Amino acid sequence: MKFVISREALLRPLQLVAGVVEKRQTLPVLSNVLLEVEGQQLSLTGTDLEVELVGRVTLEEVGQEGEITVPGKKLMDICRSLPDGSMIEFEQDDQRVNVRAGRSRFTLSSLPATEFPNVEEIAGEQAFTLEQGKLRRVIDRVGFAMAQQDVRYYLNGMLLEVNANSLRSVATDGHRLATCAVSASGPESAQQLIVPRKGVLELSKLLTDAEASVTLYLSPNHIRAEAGDFTFTSKLVDGKFPDYGRVIPKNGNKVVLADRQELRQVFARTAILSNEKYRGVRLVLNSENLQVFANNPEQEEAEESIAVDYQGDSLEVGFNVSYLQDVLGVIDSDQVKLTLSDANSSALLEEPENSDAMYVVMPMRL
Repeated sequence: MKFVISREALLRPLQLVAGVVEKRQTLPVLSNVLLEVEGQQLSLTGTDLEVELVGRVTLEEVGQEGEITVPGKKLMDICRSLPDGSMIEFEQDDQRVNVRAGRSRFTLSSLPATEFPNVEEIAGEQAFTLEQGKLRRVIDRVGFAMAQQDVRYYLNGMLLEVNANSLRSVATDGHRLATCAVSASGPESAQQLIVPRKGVLELSKLLTDAEASVTLYLSPNHIRAEAGDFTFTSKLVDGKFPDYGRVIPKNGNKVVLADRQELRQVFARTAILSNEKYRGVRLVLNSENLQVFANNPEQEEAEESIAVDYQGDSLEVGFNVSYLQDVLGVIDSDQVKLTLSDANSSALLEEPENSDAMYVVMPMRL
């Protein structure tokens, strides 16, 4: 195997593919990236057995065909450190790969391509195409609410719910829930699938062109996405996602409209003196006014007041301020709509008009 490629052409696909490569691997070959040359096409593949990413680059000249695996992180560090505009020459030398660029020479160890694992072929798949911007939106709007290393393994990921005319994403860690839906021409038969956390994060990195299309292939055990020169495949989480519809409050009668940025700043300031472990703040709602209180075990206190659009009875309720901040960070409208019912009920946050996303935050006892 032998080929020449510019640093710039190699760097982006290599960075994305190396992001999938497992750092604490059990198999040595899983820390490697598979390089394959066919004619004028170079393919780079990385996998951790759960997620696989293939990136393709067109070479300026036909290369010498072959396939080999090389250490992913080391190769990426070499490419990053080379000057802009460098032309990099790769040549396989028995069980090593020689890398040359200008006056630089590197020799990398390699493992045979035959040892590199393949994600099994997807069987019984359904396919549909949508704009990358829409898929990126449903991921970005709810991704922060995914659980991390929860024993309820089905929460360590994102639910994608696909039907004939929409794509909905849902994520929850048991304390808050986020959901977002966009219009999409999906398969006729509705499907629910749970994409693992790592798969969600790696997939979102590929969706850089909002206008371009991405094709999703769905099967009982896998999801595959083809976007431009990349093919992404992830195993699905085998489990049943909670019935999120039951969590969304339906009968809130206290509707508050507030300036999103102003409220975000109020939460940021009061959070400074909240309990570092529990992050609790107390919200006291009165007509046209919302007060936010925080304190901590050192007897320090913070108090803020903000004018809001609200007419109704007084209410006092506690929340984890970090959860409220996360929601205000992903909403992009000027105002935020907060719907409450009583001190023991969850809060529903959304954009005031035509909101495609809803956020539920459970209350805290303070």
